[in-house]
Amino acid sequence: MLKEQTRERVPLEWARTQNNLGNALATLGGRESGTAKLEEAVAAYREALKERARERVPLDWAMTQNNLGSALSILGGRENGTAKLEEAIAAYREALKEWTRERVPLQWAMTQNGLGNALSDLGRRESGTRQLEEAVAAYREALKEQTRERVPLQWARSFGNEGIALMLLAERRGDAGMAETALSQINVALETMRDGGDAPSAAYYERQLSRARALVARLRGQ
Repeated sequence: MLKEQTRERVPLEWARTQNNLGNALATLGGRESGTAKLEEAVAAYREALKERARERVPLDWAMTQNNLGSALSILGGRENGTAKLEEAIAAYREALKEWTRERVPLQWAMTQNGLGNALSDLGRRESGTRQLEEAVAAYREALKEQTRERVPLQWARSFGNEGIALMLLAERRGDAGMAETALSQINVALETMRDGGDAPSAAYYERQLSRARALVARLRGQ
């Protein structure tokens, strides 16, 4: 398609196709263990942004920034170092400039959750607590629109992810009360995912639940 929908001939269509190409590559990359497809996805999104400028098509620009953030976040989780995660955080924050809560509430919440994930991953690799605190704040923002009644599985994901970030914070602070809050949230996320038929997410939260239980027991001196 890109052979005919060239940047010179139909720049916005070319950019849309680059974005869609990035989506397909990111999906493939998420299923594979390597990083090649994810790197290609990042390149495709960056190509799209050459024409999907904020001034020209602000919501499309924000969509591609969000997609770029997601691909970079997955890539950063597989690579050593923090550069890709830092780029992911920057892309998500760019997206939020146009994907505002007032304009597109659920997209805004989705991006806040993605931002929280990238911050949480970065926080795991750093010795301080600032990134984890920012992750918790981002998840709490997401939950303002991702309510249990409206989108139960998305709610459970952000609620559970906040719990995981709280678990990491509690471990660094030696805060048993926070660890118990984290345990409760992860458990609720697990049950909601299980009831909703999302087996992979349920399995993920089940693993995190074991970690949270062990942390609570350790901090309570049991």
